[in-house]
Amino acid sequence: MDYVPVETDASVSVEIAQIVSPSATLSPTSRPNSRISKDARRTSLRASTVDGIFAAVFSIATGGVMLGNFLVGLGASPVVFGMMSSIPMLLHLFQPIGAYLSERSTSRFQYSLRTHGIARLLWLILVIGIASYSWGWLNSSQLVILSLSILVCTHLLGGLGIASWLSWIAMLVPRQLRGRYFGLRNSLANLTELVGLPLAGLAVSHWYGGPIQGYGVILLVGIFFGIVSLGCQYFQVDMNPQLQNTYHTSSSQTSEIEVDSSPNELQGTSEEVSLPQILTRENDIVSTIWKNSNFLVFLLYLGLWALAVNLSAPFFNLYLLDTLNLDVSWVTFYNSLRAGAHMAMLLVWGKVVDKIGNRPILISTGILIAVIPWLWLLVGSSPLDLWLWLPLLHIFIGANWGGVDLSTNNLQIEIAPVKNQSIYFAIAAAIAGVSGALGATIGGFIAQFTGSFGIQVVFIVSGILRLTSLIPLMIKKDLGS
Repeated sequence: MDYVPVETDASVSVEIAQIVSPSATLSPTSRPNSRISKDARRTSLRASTVDGIFAAVFSIATGGVMLGNFLVGLGASPVVFGMMSSIPMLLHLFQPIGAYLSERSTSRFQYSLRTHGIARLLWLILVIGIASYSWGWLNSSQLVILSLSILVCTHLLGGLGIASWLSWIAMLVPRQLRGRYFGLRNSLANLTELVGLPLAGLAVSHWYGGPIQGYGVILLVGIFFGIVSLGCQYFQVDMNPQLQNTYHTSSSQTSEIEVDSSPNELQGTSEEVSLPQILTRENDIVSTIWKNSNFLVFLLYLGLWALAVNLSAPFFNLYLLDTLNLDVSWVTFYNSLRAGAHMAMLLVWGKVVDKIGNRPILISTGILIAVIPWLWLLVGSSPLDLWLWLPLLHIFIGANWGGVDLSTNNLQIEIAPVKNQSIYFAIAAAIAGVSGALGATIGGFIAQFTGSFGIQVVFIVSGILRLTSLIPLMIKKDLGS
């Protein structure tokens, strides 16, 4: 649920004894009208944690260095790399539509199956395409086009479901434990990446049929785990979006959730609403958003930050694989170091965020993240760079991005009201997606059409813009709590 990719890619976050403890098995619709008990909440959070682990395997196979190495092997240009990163972000534009549709459904779980389930199954088409390429039925250009087409379709469907999922999980995680829970969840996901990414890189690099076929096998395995991760959501207490908008929770959001209406009753009510009433409701939502100054400042920061980060982030792996001509096993090794540092620091960041708040963490870590593109200019392919500076750089990246990821997600959950919450999330994602896509696209054209120093120029400009994007956070001192 991170709107901004970590530095090496566009990618994927309590205490175990208290939050993720065994409890009774629940069907997704077993408690639509009653309070969420402690046991049910624990089961839900445990299921969501396992969901995140399996989803991390799917993400390894369908994005980042694995997909990037696949495209490099097909001879893709920097513009294609920019498109690879910009397509998922640009399709966040559809999140408001997804939020609108999800708010008119009666089950978060069923809506997730219809969006993310179909999206993950569509990757099977690329597996078939890779097999066709191996048999000589497709050429490299056609396979690149097919890959980009799959990205468009799957991330379009995924974009329709993200806001609904985030609203669902926001209702399940108590406010005072968000930092620790998401820190734990993301740490386990990063542990999965830490172990899985190098193994996937070695498998692709040494596959007897070549790296293209090897990626096809890894992709098939990733799809399987992606479907399993959706199955874990079955054990989360389901939420009826229509009922969610009919009750009010306390400001702490730590009390038990109580709903007095049944889904059928609410559906009957919603069918009788007239068109003028619907238009009035939508106008009220827009008016409420415009009056939320904290949310507007957050959108300004998020948009600027996404543009600045994605101006350079998609090209770090390209820099390693193409400019420095490193083997994919080296690149996956560095990415696993980044994931390990990210995992180790998330638990620390979770506790720090709960104590001092999100805004101070965003500013301090944002400054450190801003200088990262400039640090990339200092590395090469010498043995000292390979064994010392590149590992240290990736550890530095992973450690600091943990604070940004947690604080960004927690801050938007804190700012967005419970009523119509997924609409707020969708708007934020759309702003970040468009800005990030614009940054990645601009970066791709700069890298390809400014000569041998194109990527270096991208890195310099990105660092300057990253620092600039922190200004709204520094001015709005009362952002969040």
